[in-house]
Amino acid sequence: MLGGTFDPAHYGHLRLAETAREADRLSLDKVLFIPAGQPWRKSDRVVSHPSHRAAMLGLAIEGNPAFEISTLELEREGPSYTVDTLEILRKHYPDSELFLVIGQDALADLPNWREPDRITTLAWLAVASRSNSSPERLTTESLPPGARERVLSLPMESLEISGSRIRESVRRGVSIRYLVPEAVRLYIEGHGLYRE
Repeated sequence: MLGGTFDPAHYGHLRLAETAREADRLSLDKVLFIPAGQPWRKSDRVVSHPSHRAAMLGLAIEGNPAFEISTLELEREGPSYTVDTLEILRKHYPDSELFLVIGQDALADLPNWREPDRITTLAWLAVASRSNSSPERLTTESLPPGARERVLSLPMESLEISGSRIRESVRRGVSIRYLVPEAVRLYIEGHGLYRE
């Protein structure tokens, strides 16, 4: 599971998903992209309409049969909490091992999430780290009891791409070519997203 606002979906998301899919220690059958409905951790900023985010994500993952989208958070009312999503996925995939793919920043923030201890019982945490990071740097004293054993390091190359940078570039009229798939760039342009 790879969650996020995907506003917009970009090459950083795709590279992270592909790195997770190819990781020997995870042995993933598929990567499920889950766009957040109402991301409670980003309540201080305007997020594009869910239909646009889902459409851009669909365009971004097109052609990769191992990538799928789940719209369960978009269809659910109220804030999107990871623990609720994992509870639902556990019911849908009772015989599967679930992995939540996150970055090091999300791991550090995990104690602030709703029911972090429950999250780590429902899924392994596959934490993207720079190739030169040691697995020990992924654990912190603030993690819930038992969570450290459920954290796996996912070394990957660093791609300095962010949704905020892309949105700001569009707003300023700067090219976002090669930051997002071409179909996503054309969608943003065609729908006038991220402009004043």
